[in-house]
Amino acid sequence: MCRSIKTLRPPMTPEVDEDDIRAAALQYVRKVSGFRAPAAHNRAVFDAAVEAVTAATRDLLRGLEVRGSRPS
Repeated sequence: MCRSIKTLRPPMTPEVDEDDIRAAALQYVRKVSGFRAPAAHNRAVFDAAVEAVTAATRDLLRGLEVRGSRPS
């Protein structure tokens, strides 16, 4: 695997962008599926999983309340 999943919430990572979220989602799907790059017949389901995990991660990060941090 080319990239480790890192903690994306503040204050661990103060600035998180869409690329960071998608990279973490891609790493997760690669790990779970066991494929770095899926075969053509698995591409659609692989890509759909990456998008679903990206959306779930984005929602999670938006909804978290970290004690001691100020709302932005």
